[in-house]
Amino acid sequence: MAMATVTPPWAYTLQLPQDPRGPGIARATLRTVLAVHGMRDLIETAELLAGELVTNAYRHSSAPYSLRLRGAGRNRVRVGVWDSNPVIPEPFGGVPEEPCALAERGRGLQIVRECAKSWGAYPIRGGLPGQGGKVLWVECAGKPDCQWSDLT
Repeated sequence: MAMATVTPPWAYTLQLPQDPRGPGIARATLRTVLAVHGMRDLIETAELLAGELVTNAYRHSSAPYSLRLRGAGRNRVRVGVWDSNPVIPEPFGGVPEEPCALAERGRGLQIVRECAKSWGAYPIRGGLPGQGGKVLWVECAGKPDCQWSDLT
């Protein structure tokens, strides 16, 4: 029996409820998808970046949100997160804001800036109520651009 193979571009979308367990479920799903597609060397970086994005979606929106994983070429993955909050934060195009050294929040998207190969955002307008918002995306490829010890 011949086995089927999936080559890029492949895509998976996970819709998450406004539930504190959502970010953990998103990270577990990402680990499984990347392992199945032979991208184990991207798991650590992609999980960190996706974790930041889905946690922000959970914290800063009041509706369900979604995680989309897409093969973007050989050993490359694009991670996108949609949420209903229309505000696009820095470093994705919003107003720059440096976190205070003693601040308890605000460093996550700085980690995204340091570790992603590329990133971007686009607004979602129109449609039915609750269908607006934004998508934040990052791409991971090969070795990470950051060193974990540099971020702590």
